[in-house]
Amino acid sequence: MIHYDGCPFCQSGNIQQKFSVKDFTVSGESFMIYQCNNCKGAFTQDIPAQDAIGAYYASENYISHSNTQKGFINRIYHIVRSQTLLGKRKLLQQVTSKDKGNILDIGCGTGAFLHTMREAGWQTTGLEPDETARANAKQLFHIDPLPSNEIFALPNNSYDAITMWHVMEHVHQLHEYIDQIKQLLKSDGRLIVAVPNYTSADAEQYQQYWAAYDVPRHLYHFSPESMKQIMKQHGLEVINTKPMWFDSFYVSMLSEQYRNGQGNIIGAFFAGLVSNIKTLFKKEKCSSVIYIIKKA
Repeated sequence: MIHYDGCPFCQSGNIQQKFSVKDFTVSGESFMIYQCNNCKGAFTQDIPAQDAIGAYYASENYISHSNTQKGFINRIYHIVRSQTLLGKRKLLQQVTSKDKGNILDIGCGTGAFLHTMREAGWQTTGLEPDETARANAKQLFHIDPLPSNEIFALPNNSYDAITMWHVMEHVHQLHEYIDQIKQLLKSDGRLIVAVPNYTSADAEQYQQYWAAYDVPRHLYHFSPESMKQIMKQHGLEVINTKPMWFDSFYVSMLSEQYRNGQGNIIGAFFAGLVSNIKTLFKKEKCSSVIYIIKKA
């Protein structure tokens, strides 16, 4: 178990309890969320150590590892995924100003995004800690991801783009990873990080039932301010942000299920819609935010 006496983002001791959140996916255990009053990041307290957390991913409902289509929400996810993958590819080509290049996807799961990029002519490398997900990537897309610890053995200055799609919140070695990513990026390369935003409108509505807290698998809970601060610590700079429009609906459907014990499609739709409407006026209020990052 890991207990933080200070903020894992900025090391400030000015932290306070926010509320307790239940693990609805696997264990049924509850974990306390703390918030930092300095950098406005939040984190899960008393998390399992890196060598013990694997048990909390052991669920066929964990879609990034199993690629499951079981259940209404996961079926909806797969229907939308083809469009989101295309959007990710276009975004990456736009921010790198390259039609083709060399990409590293950290936490590549079952390999769907890398498959999309390979089909577009990119040279692809994937890292994935979960053995089942690596096996599924090989079976589904003929992609052979490396174990995640191989990140420290990859060649420096090699990648035009490094992506972390809903991955950074899972990484125990947060600061070590960011340092290494900086070394792996080419001088004009781009890091693209997508994470849930605990300061979003839907997070404020659902509070401790907000599905994107996903304790204890989500070790950290980012705000736009905390992301900018931690990147600055490591000589990186957030140069733009993009909203992830679908996430507000997906997360709201799960959150309704957690809060009420059953799905409420209408309630989830309106919660997601309200969240997205607020995002129109301030994109950093989106349920999940994509951060475009370069070397400072």
